[in-house]
Amino acid sequence: MKEVYLFSGFLGSGKTSMLVDVLRQLKEEGLKPAVIMNELGEIPFDSQAVDEDIPLKEILDGCICCTRGEKTEAQIQSLLYEADFDVLIIETTGAAHPVEALDAVYSPLFADELNIKGIVTVADSRRWMERNQLSPQARSLFLEQIRHAHLILANKCDLLTEAEQAKVVFELQGVNPNAFILQTSHGRVPLKLLKGLQATKAQQAIEPAQIGKHLHLSSRVIEFKRSFSQEEFEAWVRELPATVYRMKGYVPIEGMQHPMLFQYAYGLVQWLPEYIKMPPKIVMIGENVDSIPVIGEM
Repeated sequence: MKEVYLFSGFLGSGKTSMLVDVLRQLKEEGLKPAVIMNELGEIPFDSQAVDEDIPLKEILDGCICCTRGEKTEAQIQSLLYEADFDVLIIETTGAAHPVEALDAVYSPLFADELNIKGIVTVADSRRWMERNQLSPQARSLFLEQIRHAHLILANKCDLLTEAEQAKVVFELQGVNPNAFILQTSHGRVPLKLLKGLQATKAQQAIEPAQIGKHLHLSSRVIEFKRSFSQEEFEAWVRELPATVYRMKGYVPIEGMQHPMLFQYAYGLVQWLPEYIKMPPKIVMIGENVDSIPVIGEM
């Protein structure tokens, strides 16, 4: 399986500096990286930082979580088909919500080929201290990027006093007590720390969380062995906890020739007929999803 990291954080926080340094470390260890970069503008400024020998796909003029994932899914499929790589790094825009970015990445079509290691959020320490000057929307997104991270880089700590550094770490821990917080400058993070984000469990018919048992935000691939009625399946969905944020995939429905395309977000369910036979599995994204009872197994 190919390892995948999502790099999150506001514009100017240091994501690209981190990306360049991580790419260097990967190549020094003999690993082959690939990159997907998401930029809001029409000109790929940040992608110029990636060496020409590294497979690169770009999503321009749109946020990764605003394109319903189709562009991201197509780019990942293209990389899987065209390129030889070991590690995929996806650098999201500063406007991307971590959960929605993860949702855009994790398609049931290639879920068994990708090992989502986690979300790394780069937080500008000075901006964190001045977050009350941000608009309410920007401040809310800043908090969400931190709350859902598996690793937080308190970046640009060299610009703060020791007392300010301690205050930033204490407050970040208050927002996300589950993540490891690394104080750094210039976005430098040891590759060993990234690799340690996950302890992958053995594959099963119903696969456990792919982000790691110690990390609160996780994903789960659920494979179905039988068909269900829509009413039966939606009754199970209604019983799910609010900590299930997204589900998508293909559900075998009684009376239908092929599994139907199923999508779930914010409590809303959507069904669409599928005209070719797709794998009967869905991806569930949320908090601690490996402990949730699955339909047909209860």
